[in-house]
Amino acid sequence: MSGALAFERDPGDPRIGVVTLSHPGKLNAISVAMWRELGALAATLDALQPNLHAVILRGEGGDFAAGADIAEFPVHRFSTEALRDYHERLVAPALQALLGTDVPLIAQIEGGCIGGGLEIAACCDLRIAQRGARFGIPIARLGFPMAPDELSVVLDVVGRASAAELLFEACLLDADEALQRGLVQRVVDDAGAEAQATAQRIAALPASVARANKRTLRQLQRGGPTEAERARHFGYAGSATHREGVQAFLGRRGPAFPDDPV
Repeated sequence: MSGALAFERDPGDPRIGVVTLSHPGKLNAISVAMWRELGALAATLDALQPNLHAVILRGEGGDFAAGADIAEFPVHRFSTEALRDYHERLVAPALQALLGTDVPLIAQIEGGCIGGGLEIAACCDLRIAQRGARFGIPIARLGFPMAPDELSVVLDVVGRASAAELLFEACLLDADEALQRGLVQRVVDDAGAEAQATAQRIAALPASVARANKRTLRQLQRGGPTEAERARHFGYAGSATHREGVQAFLGRRGPAFPDDPV
């Protein structure tokens, strides 16, 4: 079995999506097929109907993902052309598709979050770790460095000092250390329950607002919005969601947000 990726709507709240990485017996190591599925799915999240307010990414069976599937490496790593194709035409596009979606992504991290698993988690907006989770990029033990596009994703989250430590020493961080380094936002006893509660809090607010905020965060990280992006940003002025939020506050009542288009 080469592993699989599943997407489903939360049965209790269809505004929440759940992506599950599954590779039984391999700690959810990510196969070529899984990277392809992940990239293809991520590229569709913004357009799925009814609209998604949040998506939880998790692993099956108590681990997030223990890196890429090493059993496939001999096919992809021993020629320069194949190696570059694997990293720059398979893995990097999947990560960029995750980074490019406007839907808020929540990583539910249990057990091992290693190598490619850490890269996927780094693409998420919120990372919630269960006590006992482990984080690292110990690929130096396999005799190769980290690809530039993938290191860029991790670097944005952990900073240069922590990225250097993880790579040079091939060390693993526990959940508390990951919290101290800013790799995760929360460490809890039950990551599944906290990820669900987090998604529900996001889903209770307008999807259009969360998506606009995520777009702006992404634009600012790359140096600021363009003039066209600024014009789009302020286009919410006359929206029903905007009017309802302000009028509800002034009327001292809870807002009844419409199903706003995103």
